[in-house]
Amino acid sequence: MLHIPLLRNGKQYTSLNQSEITDHRTGEVLATMSLANPGLITKDIRENKKVWHDLQKLSLDETLEMCKKAAGLFLNAEIPFANTTQTPEQFVKYQSASTGMPENMCRANMDKVHWVLTNLRDIIKSLSGRVDFSIIESGYGVQDGIPISFLPMARQLGAVLPSNSPGVHSLWVPSLALRVPVVLKPGSREPWTPFRLLHAFMEAGYPSEALSCYPTDYAGGNNIMLYCERAMIFGDDSTVRLWENDRRVEVHGTGFSKVLLGEDIVENWQEYMDVLFTSVMANGGRSCINTSAIWTPKYGREIADALAKRMVETRPLPLTHPQAELSAFSDKRMAEYMDHAIEVGLDTEGAEDVTAKYRQGERVEVCEKSTFLQPTLIHVNGYEHPLANREFMFPFTSVVEMPQEEMLKTIEKSLVVTAITNDPDWQRELSCCPHIDRLNIGPIPTCKVDWLQPHEGNLFEFLFQRRSFQKTP
Repeated sequence: MLHIPLLRNGKQYTSLNQSEITDHRTGEVLATMSLANPGLITKDIRENKKVWHDLQKLSLDETLEMCKKAAGLFLNAEIPFANTTQTPEQFVKYQSASTGMPENMCRANMDKVHWVLTNLRDIIKSLSGRVDFSIIESGYGVQDGIPISFLPMARQLGAVLPSNSPGVHSLWVPSLALRVPVVLKPGSREPWTPFRLLHAFMEAGYPSEALSCYPTDYAGGNNIMLYCERAMIFGDDSTVRLWENDRRVEVHGTGFSKVLLGEDIVENWQEYMDVLFTSVMANGGRSCINTSAIWTPKYGREIADALAKRMVETRPLPLTHPQAELSAFSDKRMAEYMDHAIEVGLDTEGAEDVTAKYRQGERVEVCEKSTFLQPTLIHVNGYEHPLANREFMFPFTSVVEMPQEEMLKTIEKSLVVTAITNDPDWQRELSCCPHIDRLNIGPIPTCKVDWLQPHEGNLFEFLFQRRSFQKTP
């Protein structure tokens, strides 16, 4: 039986308290996993802060080369894993079985992490404003005649990670290139990516003492958040709400990403159906950067009808199918809960499930023992409707008709907004809107990521603070 031990500062540790990771279809036990108690995590974090000083002896050129080597090992190699070794093919099989993600999506997320690790030199240059690496290494210097100094804000970066989106591991790996140790809490059903990544780093020669991974409970995750000087957390609003106002914490919650159609282009709305479809459906519709609402000044019903017809063509398929585009739910009760929440919303007057009249079967569907939610599009009469601004972990979106001048008065927190317009005045208003994190002007899918730009915050600025510094000659 495969057993996944804790990784305590690079050393494997088997605890008495363990959990089982099962195949979501059959209940077969895939592996057992050691669980860390909160006190052990706190002890290790407090005792391991000196490792940061050891990492500062490495140059960024050295850590970047290690990251590039780790990228190749993570993607292609059979490497040590837990109490055995693991091939990429075994990784994909285990991850798909425990999470419900199709195997082709598991591979795509491996490619995404590999790309980020391989291109970290350019990513760090971009996020730091092209500061010379020698200034980051020493903490101060002069560039283009301007004195620059950075104060390191963390001796360790903690991360409480999800079970449903392996691609997010691209967000914490740059910290290792920046010589900041990591303390990770993996998702209960998806320990595969963080553990494989950390083993790849160790094989690449990265100092193992800087690498920790603690499967644990809610209290253990809280201790990682409390005792690491900087931390990031992933989850729904109920999970991340506690940390929203803590400046030490980078919060990755629901996105409420949107596509806004401008008055100047809406007569040609058919030209933008590919953008709308991709924004809703890419990566199984599970990401915070998938579109959960489409706002248009007119033709709302026509847009909803045309998009719904395309969405229902994506059907549940076996997770081994090379064309599978929908993820199953590892717990069918979650799918049933979401389905019920949508039906309750539909009981409020002013909403119609447009996909219902076109799709085959019910919204909840079982395929080869996996439970899926079929793509769903709701047309609502106004933004006040309870389904107008909801986000679920499957392809779900609403279409709302409202005047363009009301859109920015109405909009609330939105991770990504794609605004399709050629109106320079409205483009200027959009660029100044404080509720929009990432802004796309033009027909760009909300899920298209430019890794050379910040995503829910700039990790370099999160880990390093610009400060005044003077030194006598």
